Amino acid sequence: MNRRHHNGLKTTLLFAGMWAVLLMVGALVAKGTGSSMVVWLFAAFGVAMTFYSYWNSDKLAIRAMAARPVSEAEAPGLYEMVRELSTAARQPMPRLYISPAGQPNAFATGRSPRHAAVCCTEGILRLLEPRELRAVLGHELMHVYNRDILTSAVAAAVAGVITSVAQFALFFGGGRDRANPIALLATALLAPVAAALIQLAISRTREFDADEDGARLTGDPLALASALRKIETGAAARPLEPTPRNETVSHMMIANPFRGGGGLSRMFSTHPPMRERIARLEKLAGY
Repeated sequence: MNRRHHNGLKTTLLFAGMWAVLLMVGALVAKGTGSSMVVWLFAAFGVAMTFYSYWNSDKLAIRAMAARPVSEAEAPGLYEMVRELSTAARQPMPRLYISPAGQPNAFATGRSPRHAAVCCTEGILRLLEPRELRAVLGHELMHVYNRDILTSAVAAAVAGVITSVAQFALFFGGGRDRANPIALLATALLAPVAAALIQLAISRTREFDADEDGARLTGDPLALASALRKIETGAAARPLEPTPRNETVSHMMIANPFRGGGGLSRMFSTHPPMRERIARLEKLAGY
């Protein structure tokens, strides 16, 4: 099994695990309240929020990073790279934006290739060589082509529904003494954690796929490896302060924009370790 199929299977299994957690929580709530209606209400709300965030993902992400649209006259080199890569992938040209952030980072978003946007920070444009920037753009475009924005939106919605239902179970689930209160308490506390870990694991898996597919699109995995080394150092030197706005777009970026750490923080990271990403790219290049 090649790595792409392995990552696709892993994503499917992770989603299956998330739905299993939701069904478990839903069963406890239904037992405790004598009705499954509340689960369906939370699910309907989750679907509505997923649709809204997915449909407006480009606008929300661009606004979060205070980015502005950039014309071809302003950034001819950037346009040339993206046009070349999108043509090679037989996909339409996305809209291009630049964020004033000094931290080196980039992201792509949009509900489909026809509604895609690619955003680079001023920091990454200053830091990277053209070959490295091209590799980063290839990575970001593959997030759009692989429909990772939809995947992350669905994962976030299911995780949100699990958390809401678990909290409901804690306060109202045992109202008719049909459910074990210890089981309800354990579920209310552990289910949201399990859902969050699965959601983050899905995000990390999609990063690996974007690395590999982007390297194949550009034909230059070592350029992406070199870019990731520079971005890791630059992002650590100029971490963003977490805010409700930029936290919603952080998982889309090529590197974690916030101050990193070890131990549990790695478990709750939206991005896999940079060392492992670079090692995979070097292996892809035959090193």
